[in-house]
Amino acid sequence: MINVIAAQGYQVICCCRDAGRFSKSVDIEDAQIEVVEVDFLKPETLQNIPKDISGAYYLMHSMSNSNDYADSEKQCALNFSRFIEKTDCEHIIYLSGLVNEKQLSEHLSSRFEVEKILMQCKVPATVLRAGIIIGSGSASFEIIRDLVEKLPVMVAPKWLHTKCQPIGIANVLDFLIFTLFKKQAYRRNFDIGCDNVLTYKEMLLEFARIRGLQRTIITLPVMTPKLSSYWLYFITSTSYNLAKALVGSMKIEVVCRPESLKEIKEITGVQPFSYDTAIRRTLAKIQDNEIASSWKDSFISSRSDSSLKDYLDVPKYGCFTDLRSAEYDDRERCLDRVFALGGANGWYGQSLWKIRGFMDLLVGGPGLRRGRTNPTQLHEGDALDFWRVLHADKKKVNSSFLPK
Repeated sequence: MINVIAAQGYQVICCCRDAGRFSKSVDIEDAQIEVVEVDFLKPETLQNIPKDISGAYYLMHSMSNSNDYADSEKQCALNFSRFIEKTDCEHIIYLSGLVNEKQLSEHLSSRFEVEKILMQCKVPATVLRAGIIIGSGSASFEIIRDLVEKLPVMVAPKWLHTKCQPIGIANVLDFLIFTLFKKQAYRRNFDIGCDNVLTYKEMLLEFARIRGLQRTIITLPVMTPKLSSYWLYFITSTSYNLAKALVGSMKIEVVCRPESLKEIKEITGVQPFSYDTAIRRTLAKIQDNEIASSWKDSFISSRSDSSLKDYLDVPKYGCFTDLRSAEYDDRERCLDRVFALGGANGWYGQSLWKIRGFMDLLVGGPGLRRGRTNPTQLHEGDALDFWRVLHADKKKVNSSFLPK
């Protein structure tokens, strides 16, 4: 998203809770982006945001481990709304979920509450409602991919017959960019999606066809939402809390209002490509190691929601240290191997690490399922199997370490 905004010539103010986890793209000039540490649950931190801004994208979606995430989302929206009214902002765009059904899941209901708060703001807002977003690094896509590639035969819950209208991540970015400052879109909501309305079962089988895999899916009406959540948790790389939230939404049809989709396409000039094309583009990105970001690197994929800074001070007492050394001739080659550990590349003593990963999975951890976003590069905050990268610097390799 940041790269796309910068490509339009805008200066970008990026708000995040931990600036240490932010990695700027090499395609963006330093003068074009400013990173500001903000926690929207703490109104006092919002003073760090410059007042001379023209537009704002509200992209905060909470699926945290806490049971009060709906209250947190509401408070974030209120704090944002109160602050943005004091700035020069002319337009707010909020990316939400499709909320057209009368009965909504808990997390979609929370999205709708945020929408109502932003619509009451003095600064005109536009809400873009999307269903499943297909793109490299998205949780929904990773679940589809995991299920199809790991299970030749799936015994699945009946919600696989629920209809949805997916959209490719590139088209989502297009809608977000080309809706900005369009006055005919002010104080309105629009549904965005491709032209394909599919069931989740059809989406899985279509992915299998594109991958050249033969898959059989059997649906059972007896799988409860809780059992379905555990099914996703043990089979895919998602966390249980995220699986639980997604299952709640997957039971509800998320289909665009035809007239709404038609109008936003006319306003923006965006023509979404098909589900088939979205899958093929995503697989090409993965093949070329061009995943810009991944849900696996967010803290929702682990049990920790703390800043990385909280772990940087290594305890001096109560620790056992095992220090070993070896001589090497080619420093760069050696470090390349160290920085490529984990994920599909595996670990030294891989069988032992698999046992360790299985034990971690049994007690609610991610195990080895998360892998790594890039096979050769590491950045602060990246997920690496059941580890989290605190610091990664080849020039100062002694300060690069990983916490559990």
